Amino acid sequence: MVTLLAKLWIHSDNYKDSEVREKYGILCGAVGIFLNVLLFIGKFIAGTVSGAISITADAFNNLSDAGSSFISLIGFKLSGQEPDPEHPFGHGRIEYISGLFVSVLILLMAYELIKSSVEKILHPELPEFGIMIVVILIASIAVKIYMFFYNHSVGKKIESATMAATAKDSLSDTIATSVVLISTIVAYVWKIPVDGYCGLFVGVMILLAGISAMKDTVNPLLGQAPEEELVEEIEKIVRCDDRILGIHDLVVHDYGPGRLMISLHAEVPYKEDILELHDLIDRIEFALRRELHCEPVIHMDPIVDDDTIINEAKSEVIKIVQQLEGDIMLHDFRMVKGTTHSNLIFDIVVPHGYPLSDEEVKAFIEKKVKEYREDYCCVIQVDKSFVK
Repeated sequence: MVTLLAKLWIHSDNYKDSEVREKYGILCGAVGIFLNVLLFIGKFIAGTVSGAISITADAFNNLSDAGSSFISLIGFKLSGQEPDPEHPFGHGRIEYISGLFVSVLILLMAYELIKSSVEKILHPELPEFGIMIVVILIASIAVKIYMFFYNHSVGKKIESATMAATAKDSLSDTIATSVVLISTIVAYVWKIPVDGYCGLFVGVMILLAGISAMKDTVNPLLGQAPEEELVEEIEKIVRCDDRILGIHDLVVHDYGPGRLMISLHAEVPYKEDILELHDLIDRIEFALRRELHCEPVIHMDPIVDDDTIINEAKSEVIKIVQQLEGDIMLHDFRMVKGTTHSNLIFDIVVPHGYPLSDEEVKAFIEKKVKEYREDYCCVIQVDKSFVK
């Protein structure tokens, strides 16, 4: 159904385009509202007739899902707004905020379900059984499986944290309703009042899904590191020319899907024509903008690559850095030569959570450099990586 409606309403496969993403978000939100309201009505009737707390709770879970879909729909609509003077980076993070509201609703519903289930465990009753109840539950499972697949598929295409959270919720609902169906059959066949226990299981499943969905939406808001695939794609585009000797200090700011700000330093030969290098950097920035739909800023770092003394010193310092455990990187190596001593100026990137302090790392390198050449003095800047 979603695929057919998308073909009729959305006439583009450019999933990076903000308008296309907005239309997919609105479409999936509207379908979600419609299907969840139908499921709520069916389960509420079934729960009222049977007296099963697990079915009634599952019905209100679907009602909360309809509310979540409505919030997602509003979030996609607002996030598609153009930048304005107060929000020059756009409104893309509203999508993450709407995903956060979805997660909160899931957690609240889990709490209410767990509370009601505990009461049912303390005061057990056998629910009524009927073929209509079984048919409604089976139909609900089928609908939720369908919703999981289309939310997961669309979320992957448009890279939406909100859609991913909704897909996880649909999957947990499928498991929850399956457990409710099993408990209904068990209670009828063996006369065992497991309704409360199954409701408790469903509540825990929903709780875990809500926590997972919240994590997926909170991390981008806090400023998570970019995915490795994105970093590799950036490096591939930037290092398209032999005159780009290396890159470092890569920073990716996420202002919502399709709204990335990228900054990095590109190392270039110091003897090359500055105008030609500037033109090269302009072309690389254009390629990044075209391929990744981002706003890139590249700083040129001229590197002395034909001085034997500097190259030997750099090579030795790299060997010293490699003696340290962990993935410590070196960049921006320069040498200021003097009559009594020479300064080796460079940056090192120390991973987060490294067992040695920054001062201990610097002291180790300085000591080893002095052992190599007494007249070499280190001027070290310790950085932390903004990528994984």
